[in-house]
Amino acid sequence: MDGRRFRRILSRCPMTMLYRLDADAAAIGRRFGLEPGDDPWAGGHIAPDTFALVITAGREEIAGPRPEKLPLRMVPRLWGVPPPPSVTDASRAVYTVRNPDSPFWIGNLRNTEFRCLVPATAFMEWGRPDPANGKRRKHWFACPDQPIFALAGVWKDSEIPGFALLTCRANAALREYGCERMPVILPGDAAALRDWLYGGWDRAGVLLAGFADELVARRV
Repeated sequence: MDGRRFRRILSRCPMTMLYRLDADAAAIGRRFGLEPGDDPWAGGHIAPDTFALVITAGREEIAGPRPEKLPLRMVPRLWGVPPPPSVTDASRAVYTVRNPDSPFWIGNLRNTEFRCLVPATAFMEWGRPDPANGKRRKHWFACPDQPIFALAGVWKDSEIPGFALLTCRANAALREYGCERMPVILPGDAAALRDWLYGGWDRAGVLLAGFADELVARRV
C-alpha cells in the first residue's frame, strides 16, 4: 500500500487501529494447520476498507443445517461491515465489536460459522497525546511468544463479505501508553482456537477477556 493511500485511510478512521501480517500465506498455513492453496499474500499492513486474510470453519454461503465439522479455510474478507439500518451514514463501515451482546452482532457471534481467526504479527493502537504537539501517538504491539497470533473476528454475509475485530478494555501493558481499547488476542493453544471457531458461546465468550500483560510487548 502506498503511503498516500495509507494516510487517507488513517484520516478517515482516526480511532480505528491498524495491524500487520508480516508473513506469507504458506507461513500462515503452517501456523494454523491448513493448506493455503495459491493465495498470493506476501505480508504487509492491513488497514480498514482493505481486504485481509481470515481463517474460518464456516461455509461460503450459510444455508441449511451445518455439517458436523468443516475444515479450516483461509479466505479474503473486507475489513469493515455495513452498519445497522438505523445509522444515518450508511457509507460508514463498522470495523470493531465493542459490545458482543449488541443485537447487531449477537446472531453472528452465536453462530460458529461466522466466527473467524484474523492472523496478525503486530497491531497499532492510539495512545495519549504527545505534549509537544497535542497529537495522539501511535503505538505498535506484538506477542513475543507468538510470531503469528490470532485476533478474534466475526464476519457478516453481505454483497461483499466483511469482517470486524472483537475488542476489549486495554490491559495494563497498553494502558501504560494511554491506550483505552485493544483487539481480542486469542491464546495460542489449539484448544482455544477450536473453541472460538467451533465452540458454544459459553466457551467462546470467555476468550474475550484482555490478553495477559506479560504476553504483549510494545514494538519499536
